[in-house]
Amino acid sequence: MTADLFLADLHPAVDDPALNSMNFLNEVAQHYPDAVSLAAGRPYEEFFDVADLHRYLDRFCRHLADDLGQSREQMHRTLFQYGRTKGIVHHLVARNLAIDEGIAVDEEAVVVTVGCQEAMFLVLRALRSSPRDVLLAVAPTYVGLTGAARLLDLPVRPVASGPAGVDLADLRAQVHRARAEGLRPRACYVMPDFANPSGVSLTVADRRRLLDLAAEEDLLLVEDNPYGLFPAGDGERPPTLKALDTARRVVYLGSFAKTVLPGARVGYVVADQRVAASDGTVGLLADQLAKIKSMVTVNTSALAQAVVGGALLEHGCSLVEATARERAGYARNLRHLVAGLARRFGSDSPVRWNVPAGGFFLVLTVPFVVDDALLHRSAREYGLLWTPMAHFYDDRVPVDTLRLSISAVTPAQIDLGLDRLAALVADELARGGAGASTN
Repeated sequence: MTADLFLADLHPAVDDPALNSMNFLNEVAQHYPDAVSLAAGRPYEEFFDVADLHRYLDRFCRHLADDLGQSREQMHRTLFQYGRTKGIVHHLVARNLAIDEGIAVDEEAVVVTVGCQEAMFLVLRALRSSPRDVLLAVAPTYVGLTGAARLLDLPVRPVASGPAGVDLADLRAQVHRARAEGLRPRACYVMPDFANPSGVSLTVADRRRLLDLAAEEDLLLVEDNPYGLFPAGDGERPPTLKALDTARRVVYLGSFAKTVLPGARVGYVVADQRVAASDGTVGLLADQLAKIKSMVTVNTSALAQAVVGGALLEHGCSLVEATARERAGYARNLRHLVAGLARRFGSDSPVRWNVPAGGFFLVLTVPFVVDDALLHRSAREYGLLWTPMAHFYDDRVPVDTLRLSISAVTPAQIDLGLDRLAALVADELARGGAGASTN
């Protein structure tokens, strides 16, 4: 076959491992549809109901008419035409943040995006202004962040995590090292609550220390919070970094994919940082992000926003109680997974795992190499899917860890998956830990 283009002539990021990761993991799942999946990080699907879409849309239409005073013609224009670049549910997002997270923010600082992925992209695009700029990110890092940075030619430098969530001494050292090399660290990306992929959370004390460090080092923090409403315990949820932020150090990324509907693809960014122009005027970082968005997606689907807006309105703009059923299910599944691991891998086993305080994910450590070839063998021979942790590291050195997800399965499926995992581990140990077998 004669080529029309050469890969080497395209942007280098299109062949970067970070951009290949999501497609690879999706393709593996499609190739083995009958396998038990402890890999998918999507919400539990049995709670979805098509009738909810119609009800949410009707509720938002009543809001436009009754609360905002829109005429029939104005309502049609809001729903059916190109819309405001910053979004049409920005005021509801601001209200939701105030009620659920204690975050007081001007609604004009909110930009509603096409999923949280676009929010990441807009922020990184705005921050990357010269080849000297670098981004810091707590490792292991969500691959969507790494991939977005690659597309923008923004190098990502890892910061050590550990049991506490982020190694603050290493973060400071990475900032100093970058500056000593003539580089400019623009921000540090962090997921303080039940991080993807590690499941680790920051303590309140460490959140405050992180904010203090950011102020001392004149560093922005990009906080990503898709899982914060899903603690496994009954205690009070810790405040977000943004709720503790008194100096506008935190750019906050949010999503309704896990709490309302992933198919709507509605996320948002809170960017209340003040930006001074050359003429002396001062605006919001959100205004600059909206300019970029206007050239990327123009606006976020009004119909998708209306569905999410209706869901917020139906629950008084609070999603804490609205997601109580999901929260209970995820907490049950996480406990079931941890207990199941303990039954199958006793204290004398070389297999180890962390115990997150909530969220969707847990990390398992095994005494052999975990790679894509082993994942294929697991799916093909054992009927089990999971995620190699190598996809969340940038250096691509061999790893001995894998991520298990509890969000899209039942306890019975968890049991079946763990039985298959135990068989895989036993066979790998018997084979001498040859986890790097060829596919």
